Amino acid sequence: MECTVSWTGGLATRSGMGFVAETGSGHTLAMDGAPDADKPENGGHNLAPRPLELLLAGAGGCTAYDVVLILKRGRHAVSGCTVKLTAERAPVDPKVFTAINMHFTVTGKAVPAAAVERAIAMSHDKYCSASIMLGKTASITTSFEVQEV
Repeated sequence: MECTVSWTGGLATRSGMGFVAETGSGHTLAMDGAPDADKPENGGHNLAPRPLELLLAGAGGCTAYDVVLILKRGRHAVSGCTVKLTAERAPVDPKVFTAINMHFTVTGKAVPAAAVERAIAMSHDKYCSASIMLGKTASITTSFEVQEV
């Protein structure tokens, strides 16, 4: 797996903290830093997600992928899955994630809560590389609800 990240700054002025990533699969995405009122040259322009937001989103996408796949393989009529992630960070550098909660909302027809609970556990214990890596510095908790459609 590979990825190339290039500083865009403010493009013409090369100021700011914008970056563009090109993934090995040929996709691009933008990242930017938060504006810094005290030192504008060190801040971003708030034009794209922060890199750590993308890290959190990647973990959410990884685990949601697993949960949906596990439920589908179990022949459950799952029609939707969302994960709301909330994270806390260390107060000093490096400001790693110290706690992450993932709240899953699974929709479908007669999807058993036990199957959702099992799918989440399998993702976090065995399959989701992103959340397993983040679990090295953060305590990860999960919760879920099942909505009938």
